[in-house]
Amino acid sequence: MKVTDPVADLLTRIRNAQSARKDVISVPASRLKISVTHLLKQEGFIKAYKCIKDERQGVIKIALKYRDERAEQGVIRFLDRKSKPGRRVYVRSEKIPYIKSGFGIAILSTSEGVMTCREARKRNVGGEWLCSVY
Repeated sequence: MKVTDPVADLLTRIRNAQSARKDVISVPASRLKISVTHLLKQEGFIKAYKCIKDERQGVIKIALKYRDERAEQGVIRFLDRKSKPGRRVYVRSEKIPYIKSGFGIAILSTSEGVMTCREARKRNVGGEWLCSVY
């Protein structure tokens, strides 16, 4: 299946799996998806992830994180894709947004790689605003 927006596909699969209270999901791999998943793990929004190579492009297994053992409510409250194939959204280093007054993160694709809004502010670089998570 050909996907026109792989990052939106990743975010939608995470959102749907969390609302269905799944523990682990599989997503087709790409370097950008691995980078976004790594940032979600680093910031504590998911438990773990693992990249599995196969005969095609590979698969990312993502273990979702919930607030309690009964999996009633996921850690991720909101996932929003900002820059889309039809309308790219770029931000300067001075205009990088604060998501939920600093409690959430914005994920940016910069010239120095994919990073969170905090890291981009620290390095004073702007870039394409991929998504927001809180």
